[in-house]
Amino acid sequence: MAQLPALNARTAPKSVMPEKIIQFGEGNFLRAFVDWIIWNMNQKTNFNGSVVVVQPIERGMVDWLNGQDCLYHVNLQGRLNGEAVNSLTRVDTISRAINPYSQNWAYKALAEQPEIRFVISNTTEAGIAFDDTCKLSDAPASSYPGKLTQLLYYRYKAFDGDPKKGLIIMPCELIFLNGHHLKECIRQYIELWKDDFGADYAGFKEWFEKYNYVCATLVDRIVPGFPRKEIADIQQKVGYADNLVVQAEIFHLWVIEKAENMTCDELRAEFPAEKAGLNVLIAESEAPYHERKVTLLNGPHTVLSPVAYLSGINIVRDALHDEVVGQYIKKVQYDELMQTLNLPMEELQQFAADVLERFDNPYVDHQVTSIMLNSFPKFQARDLPGVKTYLERKGELPKGLVFGLAAIITYYKGGTRADGAPIEPNDDQKIMDLLKELWATGDTRKVAEGVLGAVDLIWKEQGNINEVAGLTDLVTEYLNLIQEKGMYEAVKTIL
Repeated sequence: MAQLPALNARTAPKSVMPEKIIQFGEGNFLRAFVDWIIWNMNQKTNFNGSVVVVQPIERGMVDWLNGQDCLYHVNLQGRLNGEAVNSLTRVDTISRAINPYSQNWAYKALAEQPEIRFVISNTTEAGIAFDDTCKLSDAPASSYPGKLTQLLYYRYKAFDGDPKKGLIIMPCELIFLNGHHLKECIRQYIELWKDDFGADYAGFKEWFEKYNYVCATLVDRIVPGFPRKEIADIQQKVGYADNLVVQAEIFHLWVIEKAENMTCDELRAEFPAEKAGLNVLIAESEAPYHERKVTLLNGPHTVLSPVAYLSGINIVRDALHDEVVGQYIKKVQYDELMQTLNLPMEELQQFAADVLERFDNPYVDHQVTSIMLNSFPKFQARDLPGVKTYLERKGELPKGLVFGLAAIITYYKGGTRADGAPIEPNDDQKIMDLLKELWATGDTRKVAEGVLGAVDLIWKEQGNINEVAGLTDLVTEYLNLIQEKGMYEAVKTIL
């Protein structure tokens, strides 16, 4: 077999566009999500912008990226409108990649580029944090917000506080209200370095607050990353020795909450992702969309897993296709959780349909056991609010969700499944010990009361949920039903 050519700007075409975006982070997620979105914007709108990648920590992938002239392929897999999709796209969005530790001059020089308008980041959930040991004179500051504050100050100085040279900042770190947290960190650095700014302090502070726009965002796309198993086949298909292929599901969602000092239309005009037909929503608030994702994607995941596993089903896709468990998933999602949200029903139904397509991804064998770690805290965050809201709105408990809670409790009993496979829960040892102790009583009522009353260990600020009207009785009833009939037969009775 002939050796494939290396992928770079000499062997493959690469667009040259003005550098408009500084991106902190070079990992799989940003390359398969943000950079792919910008590639689509360049193809389908007049955005005409490229990305300069800044490596947020000292060791990273910039040498690899620059070695391929920042060219790579995105392999999207999944279902779209019921059809299986397995596509390969060469993305040329990134112009170059910089290591600010070894190329601090190049990093500082970005502040002087007039066409730079956006900052995007994904520096992990721990990345948006204030570190009071950072100094303005560091080359660069160790924290991401510290680096960004340095860059903003260099820009303020370079353009003499020009109101038109502020930046639109869109963090993609997986924390709720990420933009709010980042803005607060920048404010803390401005105060920490007040003396270093000297006479510039007041002017820089005002310029940051008035002419820079920090947006909270919600991102959603599963990105498995480098396709080790299929890489040889993929390289043959694309005709290049691409060592930076990144694999992702076809579904994508980016909700961008406009900054408080701008309008949605102003942001849409500058960042035309919606116009490119992408699933990018520019909204007044990301909160209802965050709640929608947690409720309609994570919520069903949390309860389907123990129900499927104890029914002898190991893969999420197979659970969806099972005539009983599949019906259970849809009951929880459409009849129960969807009824507790406050967005338009048509929007919720479309999102729920997208979620089911994601569950049905033919290219990903998503093990239900991988979802079951920390099941109680997950139920507390994702499903318990729905139980309470449903009870409030409908005057009765949602049977599917409460059955799911009983399934979680049963899973922690251990033992064996009907097919003889051992049930081996893996979780916080204190939770495991509590469940072992409760199940040892042989009294399902005591099991229910003990779990629902474990405030400090499980339910935290939700309090003792034995106090939710009828919950202890219904959980006890379902625990008995599962003990008596087995999971698969028991779930039939609530459909």
